[in-house]
Formats: sequence, C-alpha cells, structure tokens
Amino acid sequence: MCHDHDSRPPAPPRSGDVAERGVLTLTAADGTAFSAAYAAPAATPRVGVVVLPDVRGLHPYYVALAERFAEAGLSAVAIDWFGRTAGVCGSTGVRDEDFDWQTHIPQTTEAGIDADITTAVGYLRERTSPDLPVVTVGFCFGGSHSWRQAGGSLDLAGCAGFYGKPSIVGHSAAAARLPTVMVIAGADSATPVDDQLALADTMRAAGAEVDAVVYDGAPHSFFDRAHGEWEDACRDAWEHVLALTDRAALRS
Repeated sequence: MCHDHDSRPPAPPRSGDVAERGVLTLTAADGTAFSAAYAAPAATPRVGVVVLPDVRGLHPYYVALAERFAEAGLSAVAIDWFGRTAGVCGSTGVRDEDFDWQTHIPQTTEAGIDADITTAVGYLRERTSPDLPVVTVGFCFGGSHSWRQAGGSLDLAGCAGFYGKPSIVGHSAAAARLPTVMVIAGADSATPVDDQLALADTMRAAGAEVDAVVYDGAPHSFFDRAHGEWEDACRDAWEHVLALTDRAALRS
C-alpha cells in the first residue's frame, strides 16, 4: 500500500478556488458501474487529470488529490479499480480501511482499466470541452498503469506515475510515444531505482519524452503532507507533474 488511511496529499504550488467536488458513479462502455471522485476549479481548466490510485482503489487520499489538482487549476477525476469485482463503493463513496484489495487486484485487467480510464476522460470532456487534453497521474499500481498508457492507444496527452513497477508496463514500454513523468523514490523498497531508470531508457528509445526524477533517500509514498522531511521533494514532484500538464495545454 502507498498510504495509510489518514494520509493526505501535499498542497500544490499553485492555489485557486475549487468550484465543485464530490464522489459519483461512472459507467464504462461494457456497462460496468464504478466509483469515482470529481473536482473542478473555479477558473476554466485547460487540462484534465485522471488520477489512478494505488492497490486500494478510491481511498480518501485520492479524493483529496483530485481536489488538489482542482486547486492547481485542473479538472480531475480519481477512479476506483473494482467495479467489475466488488461493485461500487459503499455509502461513504470511498473504499473502507478494511477493504480486501488483495482479493480484487489480481482480478483487474488491462482492458478493464483502460475502459474505465476512457470513461473518466469522456466525463472530463463532457464537463468541460470536447477537445480538453487529458493526462493520467498514478501511484504505485496506478503509477505503473499510467506509465503503460505512454505506449497505449487511449486519447491522452501525457502520463505521470509515482513509484511504479516496470513489470506492469510490460511491452508497452517499447511502443511509448506520450510525454511521461516518472517520480522515483530513491529508497523505494518495492522497486529498484535502476529498474525504473532502465524503463525510462526503453521508453525514450521508443520515442517518448521521459522526465525521470529520483529523490535520493525518499521512501515509497513520500508524497504525503505528513512527511515534513520530504516537503521540498513533494514541492518539486508537483512541479514536474504540473510541467507535464502545462505542456499538454500548450500542445492542444
């Protein structure tokens, strides 16, 4: 797991008013209903973000992260992984602390994940404009699938991932074409830094622009407002992700 139940993301370096926030249910093209959280800035957004959570799905951290993106001027949807196997979230709109993600994660598929991302992209464009450029930003399991999008076929403008696993990216790395940000924790015990840097090289060789940044000594899941010793790293990581969204806006 990336974060404990009380974890929350650090504030972005840009701050504006949030016009809308809340949880909702979306329906994928195959008829699957899945939980999500949406947040919108008061100003007209030029870019949208699909937030891809860690293994626990729509955890409160990611609902809060959608709001942080809205504060930074971006419309955002955070999605849950488990509509096909666990149904939508309960009355709180998010996965409970004791949710049995270990049972459900092995049942996820690339096709199902991509269908849900596609639905989230469509929702963002429905709420804003049909040509809104959209990027994915993921964490751990979600970070891996965000990087995978660099070599996929979805209508995206870029992808960013924190603490991902190259093994999940798989063959997509050799087809990577989208601008990609890789946020790498230097003391990540889950995935060796060298493996992630090798993935970056593979993606660059395929033609993708890859911004791979390593935070020496930082642990897995350092992107947390409670980790005061990593405040500078959190701020810098925000800058790398927002630079990706800025590039997406300029290319639209």
